[in-house]
Amino acid sequence: MFNKIFYKRFNQKSTINLTATLLLISQVSLAQTPLEVEQVSRSASGLKSNAFEREKINPNLNLKEQVNISQRTLAFKGMSRAEVSYARQQKATSNLLTLALSQYVEYDAGSYHSFSIYSAFSELILDIDEDGYYQRFSVTFDADILSSMANKQAVVYADLYLSQNGGPWALYFSSDNFVITGEDSEDEFEVITQLDSGYVADHYDVLIDLYEVGFSAVVATYSANNTNALYALPLESSDYDPEYIAVEYYDEHSGGSSWLFFGALLALVYRYFLVKFG
Repeated sequence: MFNKIFYKRFNQKSTINLTATLLLISQVSLAQTPLEVEQVSRSASGLKSNAFEREKINPNLNLKEQVNISQRTLAFKGMSRAEVSYARQQKATSNLLTLALSQYVEYDAGSYHSFSIYSAFSELILDIDEDGYYQRFSVTFDADILSSMANKQAVVYADLYLSQNGGPWALYFSSDNFVITGEDSEDEFEVITQLDSGYVADHYDVLIDLYEVGFSAVVATYSANNTNALYALPLESSDYDPEYIAVEYYDEHSGGSSWLFFGALLALVYRYFLVKFG
């Protein structure tokens, strides 16, 4: 009986170790795959009602020195939606196996809450050359928990994607964790983004994926398919939005120009009298 229990635990432990090793190898391979990210953006984010004071962001300044890029953004920036989903699932599976290896117990993931994104809208903020394409814009959304329990709270984060003219979705920002409460409209979350380089003047759609912290699956999605407020935003990066410099021309010989004008006027008068009176 003792030998049977010993061999059973040994086999379970060996299986977990082997699976964890394979997953770690696959993650290393994924991490070593070169990812060419040509499009660069910077974002500031926070709860619109209290945690983030938008008026402190001067629209005449670049966001480079005003924001900190979240670690999630650094990890997956520029990836497609499918690549981000796969990477998050791999990371979540690895975390579960690490917990199992350290405690030798079966992990109970619990159950998902029911979430929705009630609404979202965008605002165009900065267009220096006034060509109708903006290098700075904001996206604000209201995420809710659908529950019979009033004021239920959850810790979540969001991935935001851009699609150029109907093309593939590319991640441009991942938020830090934030708390939402039931169906409260006071927990709207705002992301202000400065496109620095690589975004040609075109129309871009926005998609928002919401995650609950501790789980790898998307719990709610909202995009241009749900509202025109996220559809076909006219955007371009700052390298395509040069600052307009007004050039004023001063004629240092304005006195000479005046005499030329006066002489031309006299010639016209002389010609008029010559024609009329012969």
